Amino acid sequence: MSSVPITGAILASTHLNFPSTHISKLQNPIYGRRSRIRIHCSSSSPDFSSITGGALDFQKATTSLSSEQLSSPKKITLVRHGLSSWNAESRVQGSSDLSVLTDEGAKQAERCRKALANIHFDKCFASPISRAKSTAEILWQGRKEALIFYDSLKEVHLFFLEGMKNEDAKQRYPKEYTTWREDPVNFNVNGTYPIRDLWVTTAETWREILSNPGKSFLVVTHKSILRALVCTALGLGPERFRAIDVNNGGICVLNFNKRGEAMLHSLNMTAHMYTDLTYMH
Repeated sequence: MSSVPITGAILASTHLNFPSTHISKLQNPIYGRRSRIRIHCSSSSPDFSSITGGALDFQKATTSLSSEQLSSPKKITLVRHGLSSWNAESRVQGSSDLSVLTDEGAKQAERCRKALANIHFDKCFASPISRAKSTAEILWQGRKEALIFYDSLKEVHLFFLEGMKNEDAKQRYPKEYTTWREDPVNFNVNGTYPIRDLWVTTAETWREILSNPGKSFLVVTHKSILRALVCTALGLGPERFRAIDVNNGGICVLNFNKRGEAMLHSLNMTAHMYTDLTYMH
């Protein structure tokens, strides 16, 4: 039986439409031997309580992102845009709008659309930068509600590094580039700290998104913004910026209770990039 490649972390119950029993071999990190795990999924919703310890809902978290009680609990599904021209060329993108969605990126967006086709979303919020906008348009195809574009979902501004190939930026601006890659919270240009500013902007973006009526929202944006969205939701500071990574077309899911407190449900799910599966919730 061939294995199904699944990357990313699923931190709570996620229903997948695998047609039958799937057996995979996992390396046991403690005992150093390979374990066989049998997972059975069907179109009906399985009982995950034995896997999650019953933690299918939560009452209390640590950080509230809302200044007032929400109208209802909310599920936020975050998607990173598909492969862009500058991704393919290994260029620093930042907030530049010169990098566009590639044919491969459009295919990735279509895979995301199919994977999320059975999920109801009340609204879709997206970055207006073309690579994210194009991804959102593909994802939202066939939905009735209009796309909502937030400037606050634009990628972080990286000044003179934008458009440069990574290898060239490292040679021409070794101090600044190394700081950006290895200590991004302290990367600054003339006293402006993009990542520190991003944390402030992202907290405001969360408040704006969560204030909207509805229970399920889709957000299509960029990697740095996604990192900040996940970190701020979990109460992590900007020094943890590179603790999270999200691939092109990767999907993250956060659940919020009515106090605006978040629980990370799924991080960087990319199984839909390799298999024709559908996420059920």
